[in-house]
Amino acid sequence: MASHLPVNHPLRPLYRVLVALIGAGIVVFGIVGYTRTRGTALFAQEHLPWVLGLRTNLAFALLSVLSGAVLVVCAVIGRNLDFRINLLGGLLFMVIGMLMLGLLRTDVNFLGFSMTNCVASFVIGTVVFAAGLYGRTRV
Repeated sequence: MASHLPVNHPLRPLYRVLVALIGAGIVVFGIVGYTRTRGTALFAQEHLPWVLGLRTNLAFALLSVLSGAVLVVCAVIGRNLDFRINLLGGLLFMVIGMLMLGLLRTDVNFLGFSMTNCVASFVIGTVVFAAGLYGRTRV
């Protein structure tokens, strides 16, 4: 798979720690978001609380806990699992950011995103994807 990507890059442990910290931050955001949106509609779009600088509804909070936990677990397991998940996860963060940017001021903004959420999604996706590019190991 993708033979032009570096194998056993010397900074791989740094990238794994970085992704684990990002995943932990996403989990914290999701937990705080869950506590602030508990009891509201799952896909609410109006009067959403701001949590750690981002808008959230219950669905986005739960999705954040799940995605952050996946990033942390894969960073801890390592091997080539984190390489694949980081590539896929980084792309997903960027695609979701772009999708929600297109739906920003519509009634279909089901995750309650704001422009700040879209930018955060792009930044997280870029960092996680870049970590995936340097995360491959020889097994």
